[in-house]
Amino acid sequence: MRRGLGTEGSRDHRTGGLVRTAVITIVSGRHDHLERQQGALDPDVDYIVVAMNDPALLEWRPTGPSATVIPIDGGDRLPLAAARNLGAARAIERGAELLVFLDVDCIPGAELVASYAAAATDDRLLTGAVGYLPEGSLDPADAHFHGFRPRPDRGEIVTGESRLFWSLSFASTLAVWTRIGGFDETYLGYGGEDTDFALRAGEAGLDLVWVGGAEAVHQYHPTQSPPVQHLHDILVNGAHFAKRWGFWPMQGWLVAFEERGLVERDQVTGEYTATS
Repeated sequence: MRRGLGTEGSRDHRTGGLVRTAVITIVSGRHDHLERQQGALDPDVDYIVVAMNDPALLEWRPTGPSATVIPIDGGDRLPLAAARNLGAARAIERGAELLVFLDVDCIPGAELVASYAAAATDDRLLTGAVGYLPEGSLDPADAHFHGFRPRPDRGEIVTGESRLFWSLSFASTLAVWTRIGGFDETYLGYGGEDTDFALRAGEAGLDLVWVGGAEAVHQYHPTQSPPVQHLHDILVNGAHFAKRWGFWPMQGWLVAFEERGLVERDQVTGEYTATS
């Protein structure tokens, strides 16, 4: 895996100068995935790691770029939204002008940070393609990119549908982050907070764009489909989302839960509830 460009190599195409960039990741467990992500970053990058319910990370000594590790305790549910906001706040305190968020499972491509920096403007939210690695492989050539999301060529920008936004890999200028207002911290645990974030970006008049060259690969980890382990969070967060936006997110999972008899849908209100 080639090294990605970090803070010192992120050139702002608007001014021709360097833009101060921070890479932010939130993590709970998966320390081996974090090590691989960190190893793909430029040694000069401002790397901020928010440890959710994971005090062991406070003793982490990275071998590549130095990392600022910030703890956050979310109790029984992972504070995904609050953790991203905390990471952004620390990056901004340290002078970041461009915020790059990477899921802990993502290994950035060599041009990810530089591609985001080149595409950054104050009127759009940036995201990049992520390919999924099969079990046992760390070779980017083995990654599978889902066809329902754009994968632009290097240097190309494609405007996309807000509901396709994902928080695996995205970036924003400080002005864009401020206009959106960060993530809604009333979402706790898994699901819904990222779609809410993207819809509020659209509400603020921002375009969602897919940036060619800003690619990452997602390291394999065991998972359930649908994610039954997150059923409670999905129902609670889904209800909160529906109250604001008038529809339930994560429909694919909810339908799969319904088919398995785990949830039922009120035909009048459209509300989903657990069957037991």
